[in-house]
Amino acid sequence: MPRPVLLVLDAEPSPRLGRLTGRADVRYADAATLAERLPAADVLLVWDTASDAVRKTWPGPGPRPRWVHTASAGVDRLLCPELVASDTVLTNARGVFERPVAEYVAGVVLACAKDLPGTLEAQRLRHWRHREVPRVAGSRAVVVGAGPVGREVTRLLHGLGVTVALVGRTARRTIHGAADLDRLAARADWVIAAAPLTDATSGMFDSRFFGLLQPSARFVNVGHAATVVEADLVDALDRRWLAGAALDVFEDEPLGPESPLWGVPGLLVSPHLSGAAVGRHDRLSEQFVELYERRARGEPLPNVVDKERGYVPSPDLSEDTGRPAGPDRRVNGSAEPPG
Repeated sequence: MPRPVLLVLDAEPSPRLGRLTGRADVRYADAATLAERLPAADVLLVWDTASDAVRKTWPGPGPRPRWVHTASAGVDRLLCPELVASDTVLTNARGVFERPVAEYVAGVVLACAKDLPGTLEAQRLRHWRHREVPRVAGSRAVVVGAGPVGREVTRLLHGLGVTVALVGRTARRTIHGAADLDRLAARADWVIAAAPLTDATSGMFDSRFFGLLQPSARFVNVGHAATVVEADLVDALDRRWLAGAALDVFEDEPLGPESPLWGVPGLLVSPHLSGAAVGRHDRLSEQFVELYERRARGEPLPNVVDKERGYVPSPDLSEDTGRPAGPDRRVNGSAEPPG
C-alpha cells in the first residue's frame, strides 16, 4: 500500500519530521510549486505561515488534501470560499503560542507602568531623574478575545494583581459579551487586543473606540493587525487621547524604514515577536507529528478550526479562566458582574 503523501509548504528552518520516516511520503513545495503538487497530497502542512499560497491555490483544479494543518494560530491567510465549503479538516497550532504572547503582554504592562523607556532614555543622557511610577496591582485591564491567547493573558495579568475583564463574542458566565466592551474600555488602564480576524472584528479598534479611552490608558495589540485602524491609532496618540500603545502586528510586514510608525510618540513597535519563543519550531514540529499519529490511529483531532468562524471554538468556560465555572463567579477578581 502506498504511503500517504504529506506535502509541506516549506520555510526555514524546515520542520523536524523524523518520526514520520517510512510512514509518510514527505514532499516539499513553495509558493511557485504548490499548485502542481497539491492535488497529489493527502495532508498539507503549512509551515510557511506568512504565505498566501494556499488561499490562492486552493480554488485550482484537481483533488485537494483531506487535512490541512497550519503552524500558526491564525488561519486568515488560508481561508477562501472553496476551502471553507470543502470537507477538508483544518487544524491550527493552538497550545504553542499562548504563554509566550501572555508573557510579552505582561512585559509591556510592567515596562509602561514603571516607565522603563523613560529610565533608559535618562540613562542614555546620564540624567538622574527620580520620580514616582504607578503600581500595576489594582489597575484595570480589558482583554478583547476570549480564545486561548486572551485567556492566558488574563491569567497572567491577574497574577500581577490586575483587575481583568475578559470580553468575547458572546457573554457566558465569567466572560463579557461584545456589548459590554465600550463600558469596560472607558474605565480601563490597559486594553489588550487578542481577537481573531472576523467580519465582526475587522477595524473594530478605530477612532470611535480610541475616543472612549481614558487619557491614561494604554492599548496593546497581539491579535490581528486588521482589527486596528492604524491611522486612527496614530491620530489618537497624536491627540493624546491615550497615553501609549504597543503593536506587535502590522498591516504591512515587515515595516520598512520609511514607515512613519517607527517615530510615533508613545508607540512601541515590536517585530511580530510576541509568540516567537526560543524552541518554538521544535514544539510546532512535535505538535504536528503528534496530530499526525493521532489521525493515523483513527482518533479525533484537537484544534479543529470552525472554518465559518475562522477560529477554534472555545472549550467549556471552566477552562477559559482556569477557575471553576459558576453563575456567581466574578471576572478574575473584577468587581464587574459576569458578562
